[in-house]
Amino acid sequence: MAIKEYLGQVYEGLWPNNVVLKQALALCPTLAVTSSATNGLGMGLATLVVIMLSNLCISMIRGLVTPQVRIPVFTIIIAALVTLVDQAMNAWVHDLHKILGLFIPLIVTNCAIFGRAESYASKNSPVPSLVDGFATGIGFTFALVLLGGAREIIGQGTLFSHANLLLGAHFTWMEITVLPHYKGFLPAILPSGGFFFLGLLIVGHRLVDKLVAKRKQAVSRTSMESAS
Repeated sequence: MAIKEYLGQVYEGLWPNNVVLKQALALCPTLAVTSSATNGLGMGLATLVVIMLSNLCISMIRGLVTPQVRIPVFTIIIAALVTLVDQAMNAWVHDLHKILGLFIPLIVTNCAIFGRAESYASKNSPVPSLVDGFATGIGFTFALVLLGGAREIIGQGTLFSHANLLLGAHFTWMEITVLPHYKGFLPAILPSGGFFFLGLLIVGHRLVDKLVAKRKQAVSRTSMESAS
């Protein structure tokens, strides 16, 4: 595959086929951990690493696994990778690990990871599968950060609060007070706020898609008229 095709793959995962905003998959971690942009970024990056490595491993052994045992094999591979990521986060970003808690091991049950393993990695060579994992993971991370950022701004008036817990002390510059002297709006960071803001993002995603489609139709119509 050419570089242009790989970039197209990444764009597909980021926007047109976003696992959260378009396919409505992996909603459990999406709603549970996005009380802040930092939490969303941490969960998104952890999932990104798992899905890339799982796609790579499954693609490499696809010729050795029979269809009858593929699901147990995929589960073992994904569970092993999640365990490694969980222990790494516990060692290096312990404070964030405590905040995300049980939802890191639950990456094993993320249907987006199983979906890409089954529909893509098990049928394609390693490099395209790795890119597919990156595309899916970056789209998932984008959705989590977008949702977490919206909830955090409305709920607390900040953005990327405690980013130093995830990225280190050198990234304290990311911690922004968007609304100074803001007293906060608690429902935005409660579970009900997660459902509400996710609904708004999905509606916004569809509206943008419709506007882009209408613009393309208008451009196409104009070019046809000018050609005739």
